[in-house]
Amino acid sequence: MKRLVQGNEAIFLGAIKAGANFFAGYPISPSSEILVLAAEYAARDPGFKFIQSEDELAAANAIIGASLAGAKSFTATSGPGFTLMQEAIGYGHQVEIPTVIVDVQRVGPATGMPTMPAQQDIVQTNYGSSGDYYPLVFYPNSVEECYRYAAAAFSAAEESLSPVIVLSDAFVGHLNEVVDIDAIEVEVVPRSRPPLGTGRRFFTGLAHDEEGKPRTADAMVYREWLSKVKARHKKVAARYSDLEFKENTSTDTLLISYGIVSRVIAPLASEFALFRPIRIFPMMGVELRECAQGYEKIVVIEANDGQYACLVERELKREVIQIPLLGGRINLDLARKGLSEKLERGLP
Repeated sequence: MKRLVQGNEAIFLGAIKAGANFFAGYPISPSSEILVLAAEYAARDPGFKFIQSEDELAAANAIIGASLAGAKSFTATSGPGFTLMQEAIGYGHQVEIPTVIVDVQRVGPATGMPTMPAQQDIVQTNYGSSGDYYPLVFYPNSVEECYRYAAAAFSAAEESLSPVIVLSDAFVGHLNEVVDIDAIEVEVVPRSRPPLGTGRRFFTGLAHDEEGKPRTADAMVYREWLSKVKARHKKVAARYSDLEFKENTSTDTLLISYGIVSRVIAPLASEFALFRPIRIFPMMGVELRECAQGYEKIVVIEANDGQYACLVERELKREVIQIPLLGGRINLDLARKGLSEKLERGLP
């Protein structure tokens, strides 16, 4: 049945569809609706557990512990809380814990502009914690996609044995659209590892062997472990090579955007080619290079100061034009004005 659904609500419903049964979080706008929905759901369903933690650090560690105990767990936050979670996220990658973190972005840094939309956590999702790790990150741009990729994140987490991130923003999270949630088909991957006490005996943030025993001075063991993890993440990422590409042979310019900005600049499809990555990380380098062929100018329009643009330059090995939409002001007129000025001047 079709009904009006909010983006944050769709994320929660997608998590439930995927089998999520544990939520821990701390209220922070613009993600708080997910926490409220989780609390209400736990009051109705004794099989679903809910914790309002004292802070985001506790929430991140709680979902890791719940996953170790056998639950499908998740949390939701925004930029400042996501920053606090980085140590736990790194631990989750080292211990190979499947769980999901939703980041509904707002303007930062620090407390920033609590109710204004932004895309300022892009680099943080990929490089926020210490060491080498290979996170899978999805960024939907519609209510239907919020549902679909929230569910996909749980499957990807089980397949990759790692924390998976769903990015959103204040606009997408608070967007209301008419959708038939029940008609959206998603694949649900069951729990991929036995709960604590029935499988591996040791779980540590230290470098370790297959049994989880610390091997902090054995470079060979570490390299073998990292190679195995990297290969697994690469294989899982290939299953979720989701993007949108609108070719336009009448132009020499390709516009790259994602999330809410891709919705805002959609009317420019009649004038330019458009590329939108849905799986933000790992970077879709091969797909990006294929779509960029034949276009003289590459323009990245995003609600930050060039975070994804720098990564696009690295992948394409060519200079791109950056159009930053900052301070919570994300609209077509600003994008069009910035685009016109940059294309005329030919500046990055």
